Amino acid sequence: MILGLSAGFSPGPLLALVVSETLQHNIRSGIKVALAPIVTDLPIILISLFILAKLSNFHTVLGIISLGGGIFLLLLGYQSLKTQGIDLDIQLASPKSLSKGVFTNFLSPHPYLFWLTIGAPIMTNAMNQNFLTGVAFICGFYFCLVGAKITVAIVTGKSRSFLTGRSYRATIRCLGLLLIILAGKLFYDGLTLLQVMP
Repeated sequence: MILGLSAGFSPGPLLALVVSETLQHNIRSGIKVALAPIVTDLPIILISLFILAKLSNFHTVLGIISLGGGIFLLLLGYQSLKTQGIDLDIQLASPKSLSKGVFTNFLSPHPYLFWLTIGAPIMTNAMNQNFLTGVAFICGFYFCLVGAKITVAIVTGKSRSFLTGRSYRATIRCLGLLLIILAGKLFYDGLTLLQVMP
C-alpha cells in the first residue's frame, strides 16, 4: 500500500498528465489517465515475473536485483523529500486522455524499473507464502496507485492550490521517508542473498 500510494502521489510523467488533463478538460479526463496503469502494466508484470522465475536459483543475481531496487527506492524517496509541488502551467490540447495515459505510462521507465527490481521480487515472495498473498499485494498496490491518482484528479478539479500547497508537500515527504525505510529492507535482502549478511 505504501508503494502504491507513493507511486500514485509522487510527481512524474503520468501524474503530470493526470493534472494537465484535469485542468484542460475535466475531472473525468484526469480519471481516465489515472486508470492507464491497469491497462499497461500486465505485460510488464508478466515479463518481470518470467525473468525472475528464470533467475530464482541465482542468489547472486537476485541479490544484485534487490540492491538495484533499494537504490531505485532510495532515489524515489530522495526525490519525494525534495518535491516542491506540481507545475500547473500547461498548454491546451485535445482530450484523448486514456490513450495519452497508456502511451505515457508504457513509455515511462518507472513501471519497468519498479516491477523488475521491486514489484516482482515482492510478489514472488508473497506468492511463495500463499497465492492469495500475491493477489492481495497486487490488488492493494493498484488500488492505492490508481486511487491516489484519481484523488489528485478530483482535488485538482476542485482546488488547484492543493498541488502547490504545504499539505501536498508534507504528504509526499512522509511517503518519501517510508520509501527510504523500504529501501533499507531491500538492501538487507540483497546483502543477505549475496551472503554478506547472515
